[in-house]
Amino acid sequence: MSPRLPTLMLVLSLLALAPAARAQMPGGGPPAVGIARVEHTAITETSEFVGRVQAINRVALTARVTAFLEQRLFTEGTEVQQGDRLANANLQLSRAQSLLNTPAGQRSSVDDALANQRSQAAQLMSAQAQLKAAQINLAYTEIRAPVAGTISRTAITIGNVVSPSSGSLATIVSQDPMYVLFPVATRVQDELKNRYADRGGLGAAVVKLRLANGSMYGQEGKIDYVDPTVATNTDTVLIRAKIGNPPRRPVEPNEPVDRQLIDGEFVTVLVEGMEPIQVLGIPRRAVLSDQQGDYVYVVGADNKVEQRRIHLGQSTPSVAVVDNGLKEGEMVVVDGIQRVRPGITVSPGPASPPPSGPSR
Repeated sequence: MSPRLPTLMLVLSLLALAPAARAQMPGGGPPAVGIARVEHTAITETSEFVGRVQAINRVALTARVTAFLEQRLFTEGTEVQQGDRLANANLQLSRAQSLLNTPAGQRSSVDDALANQRSQAAQLMSAQAQLKAAQINLAYTEIRAPVAGTISRTAITIGNVVSPSSGSLATIVSQDPMYVLFPVATRVQDELKNRYADRGGLGAAVVKLRLANGSMYGQEGKIDYVDPTVATNTDTVLIRAKIGNPPRRPVEPNEPVDRQLIDGEFVTVLVEGMEPIQVLGIPRRAVLSDQQGDYVYVVGADNKVEQRRIHLGQSTPSVAVVDNGLKEGEMVVVDGIQRVRPGITVSPGPASPPPSGPSR
Protein backbone atom coordinates (compact mmCIF):
# COMPACT_ATOMS: atom_id res chain seq x y z
CA MET A 1 0.00 0.00 0.00
CA SER A 2 1.25 3.45 -0.81
CA PRO A 3 2.39 5.44 2.24
CA ARG A 4 0.10 8.36 1.17
CA LEU A 5 -3.11 6.34 1.26
CA PRO A 6 -3.90 6.78 5.00
CA THR A 7 -3.59 10.55 4.63
CA LEU A 8 -6.01 10.52 1.70
CA MET A 9 -8.56 8.45 3.61
CA LEU A 10 -8.36 10.86 6.54
CA VAL A 11 -9.12 13.84 4.32
CA LEU A 12 -12.09 12.07 2.76
CA SER A 13 -13.43 11.16 6.17
CA LEU A 14 -13.32 14.79 7.31
CA LEU A 15 -15.12 15.99 4.20
CA ALA A 16 -17.88 13.45 4.77
CA LEU A 17 -18.83 14.91 8.15
CA ALA A 18 -22.27 16.50 8.35
CA PRO A 19 -22.44 20.32 8.35
CA ALA A 20 -23.82 20.25 11.89
CA ALA A 21 -20.86 18.23 13.12
CA ARG A 22 -18.34 20.45 11.35
CA ALA A 23 -19.94 23.52 12.97
CA GLN A 24 -19.27 21.99 16.41
CA MET A 25 -15.79 20.62 15.82
CA PRO A 26 -13.28 21.27 18.60
CA GLY A 27 -11.45 24.51 18.16
CA GLY A 28 -14.26 26.47 16.49
CA GLY A 29 -16.81 26.15 19.27
CA PRO A 30 -20.58 26.55 18.93
CA PRO A 31 -21.63 29.38 16.61
CA ALA A 32 -22.73 32.56 18.33
CA VAL A 33 -26.32 33.64 17.66
CA GLY A 34 -28.58 36.42 18.87
CA ILE A 35 -31.88 35.28 20.36
CA ALA A 36 -35.12 37.01 21.36
CA ARG A 37 -37.88 35.95 23.75
CA VAL A 38 -41.35 35.11 22.51
CA GLU A 39 -43.60 37.47 24.47
CA HIS A 40 -46.82 39.39 24.37
CA THR A 41 -46.52 42.84 22.85
CA ALA A 42 -48.87 45.64 21.84
CA ILE A 43 -49.32 46.34 18.14
CA THR A 44 -51.72 48.38 16.04
CA GLU A 45 -53.42 46.15 13.50
CA THR A 46 -52.78 47.52 10.02
CA SER A 47 -53.89 46.43 6.56
CA GLU A 48 -52.51 48.01 3.38
CA PHE A 49 -54.29 48.55 0.06
CA VAL A 50 -53.72 50.45 -3.15
CA GLY A 51 -56.14 53.35 -3.51
CA ARG A 52 -56.89 56.36 -5.65
CA VAL A 53 -57.73 59.90 -4.55
CA GLN A 54 -61.00 61.27 -5.92
CA ALA A 55 -62.61 64.70 -5.65
CA ILE A 56 -65.98 64.73 -3.90
CA ASN A 57 -67.51 67.21 -6.37
CA ARG A 58 -66.74 67.69 -10.04
CA VAL A 59 -68.78 70.17 -12.09
CA ALA A 60 -68.50 70.89 -15.82
CA LEU A 61 -69.40 74.50 -16.68
CA THR A 62 -71.46 74.71 -19.88
CA ALA A 63 -73.28 77.46 -21.77
CA ARG A 64 -77.09 77.41 -21.50
CA VAL A 65 -77.68 80.09 -24.16
CA THR A 66 -76.08 80.93 -27.50
CA ALA A 67 -73.85 83.98 -27.12
CA PHE A 68 -70.35 85.37 -27.55
CA LEU A 69 -67.87 84.53 -24.81
CA GLU A 70 -66.93 88.04 -23.64
CA GLN A 71 -65.04 87.69 -20.34
CA ARG A 72 -63.20 85.13 -18.21
CA LEU A 73 -63.33 86.35 -14.62
CA PHE A 74 -60.97 83.76 -13.10
CA THR A 75 -57.37 82.58 -13.29
CA GLU A 76 -56.88 79.10 -14.66
CA GLY A 77 -55.69 76.59 -12.05
CA THR A 78 -56.75 78.68 -9.05
CA GLU A 79 -59.55 78.04 -6.58
CA VAL A 80 -62.98 79.68 -6.93
CA GLN A 81 -65.72 80.18 -4.25
CA GLN A 82 -69.52 79.76 -4.12
CA GLY A 83 -78.16 87.03 -8.28
CA ASP A 84 -97.32 99.31 -19.34
CA ARG A 85 -100.08 98.43 -21.32
CA LEU A 86 -102.98 97.26 -19.13
CA ALA A 87 -103.73 100.43 -17.13
CA ASN A 88 -105.60 102.32 -19.94
CA ALA A 89 -107.86 99.35 -20.75
CA ASN A 90 -108.85 99.00 -17.11
CA LEU A 91 -109.77 102.72 -17.00
CA GLN A 92 -112.00 102.46 -20.15
CA LEU A 93 -113.82 99.44 -18.72
CA SER A 94 -114.49 101.23 -15.43
CA ARG A 95 -116.00 104.23 -17.21
CA ALA A 96 -118.26 102.09 -19.40
CA GLN A 97 -119.54 100.16 -16.39
CA SER A 98 -120.37 103.37 -14.50
CA LEU A 99 -122.45 104.67 -17.43
CA LEU A 100 -124.35 101.44 -17.99
CA ASN A 101 -127.37 102.45 -15.87
CA THR A 102 -127.58 106.01 -17.26
CA PRO A 103 -129.13 107.31 -20.51
CA ALA A 104 -125.66 107.68 -21.93
CA GLY A 105 -124.78 104.09 -21.26
CA GLN A 106 -124.92 101.42 -23.96
CA ARG A 107 -124.48 97.71 -23.39
CA SER A 108 -122.40 97.44 -26.54
CA SER A 109 -119.91 99.95 -25.19
CA VAL A 110 -119.47 97.91 -22.04
CA ASP A 111 -118.98 94.70 -24.02
CA ASP A 112 -116.43 96.37 -26.29
CA ALA A 113 -114.53 97.74 -23.32
CA LEU A 114 -114.57 94.32 -21.60
CA ALA A 115 -113.25 92.57 -24.69
CA ASN A 116 -110.54 95.16 -25.14
CA GLN A 117 -109.52 94.85 -21.48
CA ARG A 118 -109.23 91.06 -21.72
CA SER A 119 -107.23 91.33 -24.94
CA GLN A 120 -104.82 93.74 -23.35
CA ALA A 121 -104.54 91.51 -20.26
CA ALA A 122 -103.61 88.55 -22.46
CA GLN A 123 -101.00 90.62 -24.29
CA LEU A 124 -99.56 91.69 -20.93
CA MET A 125 -99.29 88.11 -19.73
CA SER A 126 -97.51 87.19 -22.95
CA ALA A 127 -95.13 90.11 -22.56
CA GLN A 128 -94.47 89.17 -18.93
CA ALA A 129 -93.65 85.63 -19.98
CA GLN A 130 -91.26 86.92 -22.64
CA LEU A 131 -89.65 89.23 -20.10
CA LYS A 132 -89.18 86.40 -17.64
CA ALA A 133 -87.60 84.23 -20.34
CA ALA A 134 -85.32 87.12 -21.31
CA GLN A 135 -84.33 87.62 -17.67
CA ILE A 136 -83.53 83.91 -17.34
CA ASN A 137 -81.43 83.97 -20.51
CA LEU A 138 -79.71 87.10 -19.28
CA ALA A 139 -78.86 85.35 -16.02
CA TYR A 140 -77.47 82.42 -18.03
CA THR A 141 -74.96 84.77 -19.67
CA GLU A 142 -73.14 84.85 -16.32
CA ILE A 143 -71.81 81.39 -15.42
CA ARG A 144 -71.20 81.22 -11.68
CA ALA A 145 -69.31 78.51 -9.78
CA PRO A 146 -71.86 76.10 -8.25
CA VAL A 147 -69.22 74.59 -5.91
CA ALA A 148 -65.91 75.66 -4.42
CA GLY A 149 -62.79 74.09 -5.85
CA THR A 150 -59.96 74.37 -8.35
CA ILE A 151 -60.98 75.42 -11.85
CA SER A 152 -59.33 73.93 -14.91
CA ARG A 153 -58.03 75.68 -18.00
CA THR A 154 -60.69 77.04 -20.35
CA ALA A 155 -61.57 74.92 -23.36
CA ILE A 156 -62.92 77.86 -25.43
CA THR A 157 -61.25 81.26 -25.60
CA ILE A 158 -62.81 84.74 -25.44
CA GLY A 159 -64.53 85.94 -28.62
CA ASN A 160 -65.95 82.58 -29.69
CA VAL A 161 -69.66 81.86 -29.93
CA VAL A 162 -70.77 79.27 -27.39
CA SER A 163 -74.03 77.37 -27.07
CA PRO A 164 -75.42 74.41 -25.11
CA SER A 165 -73.86 72.13 -27.73
CA SER A 166 -70.35 73.58 -27.25
CA GLY A 167 -69.53 71.17 -24.44
CA SER A 168 -67.62 71.96 -21.25
CA LEU A 169 -66.10 75.43 -21.00
CA ALA A 170 -64.13 74.55 -17.83
CA THR A 171 -64.30 72.10 -14.94
CA ILE A 172 -64.36 72.78 -11.20
CA VAL A 173 -62.92 70.07 -8.94
CA SER A 174 -63.53 70.32 -5.18
CA GLN A 175 -60.43 70.10 -2.98
CA ASP A 176 -61.22 69.71 0.70
CA PRO A 177 -62.11 67.10 1.84
CA MET A 178 -61.27 64.35 -0.67
CA TYR A 179 -62.37 60.77 -1.16
CA VAL A 180 -59.97 57.81 -1.27
CA LEU A 181 -61.32 54.68 -2.97
CA PHE A 182 -59.64 51.28 -2.63
CA PRO A 183 -60.74 47.78 -3.65
CA VAL A 184 -60.59 45.04 -1.00
CA ALA A 185 -60.80 41.31 -1.63
CA THR A 186 -63.99 39.83 -0.20
CA ARG A 187 -61.97 37.53 2.09
CA VAL A 188 -60.04 40.51 3.48
CA GLN A 189 -63.24 42.52 3.85
CA ASP A 190 -64.70 39.74 6.01
CA GLU A 191 -61.54 39.78 8.14
CA LEU A 192 -61.81 43.55 8.57
CA LYS A 193 -65.50 43.34 9.47
CA ASN A 194 -64.78 40.69 12.10
CA ARG A 195 -61.79 42.63 13.44
CA TYR A 196 -63.81 45.81 14.03
CA ALA A 197 -67.22 44.24 14.75
CA ASP A 198 -67.01 44.94 18.50
CA ARG A 199 -65.48 48.41 18.02
CA GLY A 200 -68.25 50.07 16.03
CA GLY A 201 -67.65 48.54 12.60
CA LEU A 202 -65.36 49.71 9.82
CA GLY A 203 -66.21 53.32 10.62
CA ALA A 204 -64.11 52.98 13.78
CA ALA A 205 -60.95 52.23 11.81
CA VAL A 206 -58.37 54.95 11.20
CA VAL A 207 -57.36 55.51 7.58
CA LYS A 208 -53.86 56.80 6.82
CA LEU A 209 -52.15 57.37 3.48
CA ARG A 210 -48.63 56.75 2.24
CA LEU A 211 -47.82 58.96 -0.73
CA ALA A 212 -45.94 57.95 -3.87
CA ASN A 213 -42.65 59.30 -2.47
CA GLY A 214 -42.93 57.00 0.56
CA SER A 215 -43.82 59.73 3.06
CA MET A 216 -46.84 59.51 5.33
CA TYR A 217 -49.67 61.99 4.75
CA GLY A 218 -50.37 64.17 7.78
CA GLN A 219 -54.17 63.83 7.87
CA GLU A 220 -56.27 60.87 9.03
CA GLY A 221 -59.55 59.77 7.50
CA LYS A 222 -62.58 57.60 8.18
CA ILE A 223 -64.38 54.99 6.09
CA ASP A 224 -67.79 56.36 5.11
CA TYR A 225 -69.02 53.94 2.43
CA VAL A 226 -68.75 50.27 1.45
CA ASP A 227 -70.04 49.24 -1.97
CA PRO A 228 -72.91 46.73 -1.62
CA THR A 229 -71.87 44.87 -4.78
CA VAL A 230 -68.88 42.61 -5.39
CA ALA A 231 -66.98 43.23 -8.63
CA THR A 232 -67.36 39.91 -10.43
CA ASN A 233 -64.18 40.27 -12.51
CA THR A 234 -61.91 40.88 -9.49
CA ASP A 235 -63.93 39.49 -6.53
CA THR A 236 -63.36 42.75 -4.65
CA VAL A 237 -65.51 45.26 -2.80
CA LEU A 238 -64.92 48.99 -3.22
CA ILE A 239 -64.44 50.90 0.04
CA ARG A 240 -64.38 54.68 0.33
CA ALA A 241 -62.85 56.92 2.97
CA LYS A 242 -63.06 60.68 3.45
CA ILE A 243 -59.94 62.62 4.42
CA GLY A 244 -59.03 66.29 4.77
CA ASN A 245 -56.86 68.14 2.25
CA PRO A 246 -56.06 71.54 3.79
CA PRO A 247 -53.67 74.11 2.24
CA ARG A 248 -50.02 73.63 3.17
CA ARG A 249 -49.26 77.35 3.20
CA PRO A 250 -51.25 80.62 3.37
CA VAL A 251 -53.59 81.19 0.45
CA GLU A 252 -52.81 84.15 -1.84
CA PRO A 253 -55.55 85.75 -4.01
CA ASN A 254 -55.55 84.55 -7.66
CA GLU A 255 -52.69 82.13 -6.96
CA PRO A 256 -52.84 78.31 -7.03
CA VAL A 257 -53.46 76.79 -3.59
CA ASP A 258 -50.84 74.25 -2.50
CA ARG A 259 -52.60 71.09 -1.32
CA GLN A 260 -50.94 67.70 -0.96
CA LEU A 261 -53.63 65.40 -2.36
CA ILE A 262 -54.47 65.59 -6.07
CA ASP A 263 -57.56 64.21 -7.71
CA GLY A 264 -56.76 60.91 -9.44
CA GLU A 265 -53.38 60.12 -7.79
CA PHE A 266 -52.48 56.67 -6.48
CA VAL A 267 -51.74 56.22 -2.76
CA THR A 268 -51.18 53.38 -0.31
CA VAL A 269 -54.11 53.14 2.10
CA LEU A 270 -53.42 51.92 5.64
CA VAL A 271 -56.46 50.83 7.65
CA GLU A 272 -55.52 50.82 11.34
CA GLY A 273 -57.28 49.97 14.55
CA MET A 274 -57.95 52.78 17.01
CA GLU A 275 -56.30 51.03 19.96
CA PRO A 276 -53.30 48.64 20.18
CA ILE A 277 -54.00 44.98 20.95
CA GLN A 278 -51.91 42.41 22.85
CA VAL A 279 -50.45 39.65 20.66
CA LEU A 280 -47.74 36.99 20.88
CA GLY A 281 -44.90 38.48 18.86
CA ILE A 282 -41.32 37.93 17.74
CA PRO A 283 -38.95 40.10 15.66
CA ARG A 284 -39.94 39.93 12.02
CA ARG A 285 -36.39 39.15 10.93
CA ALA A 286 -36.49 35.86 12.87
CA VAL A 287 -39.06 34.43 10.43
CA LEU A 288 -37.89 32.33 7.47
CA SER A 289 -39.98 30.86 4.66
CA ASP A 290 -39.82 27.98 2.23
CA GLN A 291 -42.26 26.07 0.06
CA GLN A 292 -43.94 24.59 3.13
CA GLY A 293 -44.54 27.95 4.80
CA ASP A 294 -43.05 30.02 7.61
CA TYR A 295 -40.69 28.74 10.28
CA VAL A 296 -38.22 29.85 12.97
CA TYR A 297 -35.26 28.34 14.80
CA VAL A 298 -35.98 27.77 18.49
CA VAL A 299 -33.12 27.47 21.01
CA GLY A 300 -33.92 25.03 23.82
CA ALA A 301 -32.65 24.84 27.40
CA ASP A 302 -29.67 22.79 26.27
CA ASN A 303 -28.82 25.42 23.61
CA LYS A 304 -29.77 23.01 20.85
CA VAL A 305 -31.58 24.37 17.81
CA GLU A 306 -34.97 23.12 16.67
CA GLN A 307 -36.79 24.13 13.49
CA ARG A 308 -40.39 25.11 14.31
CA ARG A 309 -43.21 25.66 11.83
CA ILE A 310 -45.41 28.66 12.70
CA HIS A 311 -48.57 30.37 11.46
CA LEU A 312 -48.47 34.15 11.31
CA GLY A 313 -51.31 36.55 11.95
CA GLN A 314 -51.67 40.27 11.23
CA SER A 315 -48.10 41.59 11.50
CA THR A 316 -46.16 44.82 11.19
CA PRO A 317 -42.85 45.50 9.39
CA SER A 318 -40.93 44.92 12.65
CA VAL A 319 -43.10 42.49 14.65
CA ALA A 320 -44.36 39.10 13.44
CA VAL A 321 -47.57 38.04 15.19
CA VAL A 322 -47.59 34.30 15.86
CA ASP A 323 -51.02 32.66 15.92
CA ASN A 324 -49.71 29.10 16.28
CA GLY A 325 -46.43 27.24 16.78
CA LEU A 326 -44.73 29.09 19.64
CA LYS A 327 -45.31 29.62 23.35
CA GLU A 328 -44.55 32.65 25.47
CA GLY A 329 -41.05 32.45 26.95
CA GLU A 330 -39.44 30.40 24.19
CA MET A 331 -36.31 31.74 22.51
CA VAL A 332 -35.95 32.20 18.74
CA VAL A 333 -32.82 32.92 16.72
CA VAL A 334 -32.74 36.45 15.31
CA ASP A 335 -29.06 37.12 14.52
CA GLY A 336 -26.69 34.63 12.88
CA ILE A 337 -29.48 32.58 11.27
CA GLN A 338 -27.21 31.73 8.34
CA ARG A 339 -24.96 29.76 10.73
CA VAL A 340 -27.79 27.71 12.24
CA ARG A 341 -28.95 24.18 11.37
CA PRO A 342 -31.50 21.98 13.16
CA GLY A 343 -29.90 19.88 15.91
CA ILE A 344 -26.68 21.86 16.43
CA THR A 345 -25.63 23.48 19.67
CA VAL A 346 -25.22 27.26 19.65
CA SER A 347 -23.84 29.95 21.92
CA PRO A 348 -26.83 32.28 22.45
CA GLY A 349 -26.74 35.93 23.40
CA PRO A 350 -29.12 38.90 23.25
CA ALA A 351 -30.19 39.88 19.75
CA SER A 352 -29.13 43.26 18.44
CA PRO A 353 -31.83 45.96 18.44
CA PRO A 354 -33.70 46.42 15.15
CA PRO A 355 -32.59 49.29 12.89
CA SER A 356 -34.65 52.42 13.22
CA GLY A 357 -36.87 53.07 10.22
CA PRO A 358 -39.29 55.76 9.06
CA SER A 359 -42.32 56.23 11.24
CA ARG A 360 -45.55 54.82 9.95
